Amino acid sequence: MSTFAINRRQLLQTGGVGGLAVALSAMTSGPAHAARPLNTSAPVITDLGPAVVQFSLMSSLLVGDTVYIGSRNLNPVRVIGFHLPTGKVSSRTDLGSGYSIQALAADATGRYLYAGVLRDGVDGKPNLYRWDLSTPNAPAVGVGETGDRDIRALAVAPDGKIYAAGGGQTTNAPSLWEYDPATNAMTSWGVPDPGATIAQAVAATASHVYFGTGSTLGGGNGSSPARLFAFDRTTKTSTSILPAEVATGVSVTSLSVLNGQLGVGVKGPGKSALITLADHSKYAIIAKTGVMFRQLGNEVFFVKEPGVWSYNMVTKRITQILTEDVGAMWGLDVYGGKAITVSSYDVIEVDPVAKTAVKHDLTEAGAPGGPQSCMGLAAGAGDVYVGGTGTIARHQLATNQVSYLRATGEAKDAVIVGGILYTGQYNSRGIYAYDPNAGQLPYQVAALPAGQNRPLDVCWEAVNGLVIAGAQNDTGGGGCFAAYNPVTMQVISKVNPIDNLQMVRAVATKDGVAYLGGDNIYATGPRSTVVAWDPVANQELWRLDPGQPQGIAAMAIHGKFLYGMSRKAAGLFVIDLDNRQVVHRGDLSNVCTDFGALQVSRGIVYGASDTTVFRIDPITFAVSVVVANINGGWYSGPHITADEDGLLYTLRGPNLVRIDDQQAMQTMRR
Repeated sequence: MSTFAINRRQLLQTGGVGGLAVALSAMTSGPAHAARPLNTSAPVITDLGPAVVQFSLMSSLLVGDTVYIGSRNLNPVRVIGFHLPTGKVSSRTDLGSGYSIQALAADATGRYLYAGVLRDGVDGKPNLYRWDLSTPNAPAVGVGETGDRDIRALAVAPDGKIYAAGGGQTTNAPSLWEYDPATNAMTSWGVPDPGATIAQAVAATASHVYFGTGSTLGGGNGSSPARLFAFDRTTKTSTSILPAEVATGVSVTSLSVLNGQLGVGVKGPGKSALITLADHSKYAIIAKTGVMFRQLGNEVFFVKEPGVWSYNMVTKRITQILTEDVGAMWGLDVYGGKAITVSSYDVIEVDPVAKTAVKHDLTEAGAPGGPQSCMGLAAGAGDVYVGGTGTIARHQLATNQVSYLRATGEAKDAVIVGGILYTGQYNSRGIYAYDPNAGQLPYQVAALPAGQNRPLDVCWEAVNGLVIAGAQNDTGGGGCFAAYNPVTMQVISKVNPIDNLQMVRAVATKDGVAYLGGDNIYATGPRSTVVAWDPVANQELWRLDPGQPQGIAAMAIHGKFLYGMSRKAAGLFVIDLDNRQVVHRGDLSNVCTDFGALQVSRGIVYGASDTTVFRIDPITFAVSVVVANINGGWYSGPHITADEDGLLYTLRGPNLVRIDDQQAMQTMRR
């Protein structure tokens, strides 16, 4: 009898309904005309409430004695003010567009706070907002829209003009943008580097605007490395000034005007720079990567996760002043002789001399949370886990209790094995584990190779007892395969097991073999290769190109068939693993838009897209709708999972829902 193999986000089902699924799997491996296709009625849908509720953040800035904090993945996006003397949230304003706030800047008077948003597209709405802090009860107003999709950094010059950096559309290199509050005019200063795909940093003085660019994975082959341009504010001409010691970096990630110097953070070379503002040819190199530079006397503070560091400009000594791993940090300032940083959870006051820290929990301080866009999903052992930003929500089904587990980064995907949760944790956190009986928060059990920062899919390989993960390298391209053994606590991995361009977007397993699904977002080269991989020997067994016009979004295995869903509604393909041949191609354009997920439950392959939950007939491979217009509130692509009873879980809007497609099962029995 064929085995019903673990696939995306599911444990091996044994006994009960799972056993029936195994039997049906064997039955359906024969000719397509041997059984009756599905004929179903509406499923039973149970709303389990908001999947993840919290206040998550992406930026902070100290103005006077208040730290202003921009939200992340909340609707509406919001800025709150945390008052340091009282330790309470004292103000809030909501913005009218975007999904996250990465950029905050204030004018020299401290009256106006500017916020730039990240958004899904160039939509005609403002992406630059201004909040009058002298009347905090009045809402922030939209003052302009750049021609780029996103604003990732803002700076205010001494004369009050605002400069924005961002990008976001890989087909267009980012411009430097100027907003003049006196005339309300938004002006592009042009594109200094046509090969750049992102601009993450900007700073301004009376004489110059500094503009940092670079590339992400979306840039493709030939995109530019890190570059730093000094724009003369009178002539609007630019000069490249990035020191050679850091010019091999991927992107300039941070610019800060200090006392006579420009703090420059660069991703990649393991170094930072301090450039003399009066003479750009003069600089000092800090032998550590850093962002968000701030100065206190001779000390320059900067963030390098998992801590805050100090560089003494006289002795050249580097000292870690915050040694605890507090997760991602989204701001750094100096207040009363202390360094103030904001983590995913707390406002933290760091004493640079004593190297002690005092935390102020934002939730306890009154930070207004809300339903958040979600990441990974896993169900089993009576629980459903949903990944958020910096947290994992645990839904205990028997009691309807929801608890939140602090977990640095984002759980992009997950699987439950013997009641233990394993997640693929972004950014560069590898594989995490959580045992609800151990009384310990999720923690790293396996690291991925350097640069493989974004785990995309996680599943359980039952024959060899391995947690299998596929990942992508956001900056260098390509991806990796990884297999973690919970018994030996060993991990094996292979960088670029498919090729140098294809990330490992999807993973599935059967009979001790891992199947890797590729996704190539570049203009040329193979883009949907399926590779059969021996997870123990860590080597390729065979490969097949199903000939899809787009990369693979998801895969699942049922019986002898591997089902694949291609990105951008490019279609369904089915591979007969015994014969290593594509036996079916079908249209999915009516049920999906781009990313999706596949899940086997009760002998049927189910799929979830941004819009629809659907099923694939195991006999005819015909696609039918289970839930239309589900429109799940996903941040990084839809997910669907199943528990041991075959009940499906996904999102409808921001809420977790359970789907019992019982009529489909009854039809299968008949």
